[in-house]
Amino acid sequence: MDMKEFMIRLKGRIARLSFRTGLVVLGVCVLCYALSFAQMLLPISVTTKGVLWTLLFGMAKACQYSALVILGKEGINRIRARLKS
Repeated sequence: MDMKEFMIRLKGRIARLSFRTGLVVLGVCVLCYALSFAQMLLPISVTTKGVLWTLLFGMAKACQYSALVILGKEGINRIRARLKS
């Protein structure tokens, strides 16, 4: 199995997860974004802050794209409808 086939299978398996799972992953995404910037207030070295920011921001981006795959277009529309009402 080559890498392209593996990624297609992985995307398919992730997309079958539930709407609720997508919301949980989206919540983790928001938490990672908040932590990536909040850690700048800690009294630690600049190097450590840079490493923490890179790790947390990377995790936030990974969670964001995973949540988008899980939720799909219909899930995003459901969230928008709830926010509008």
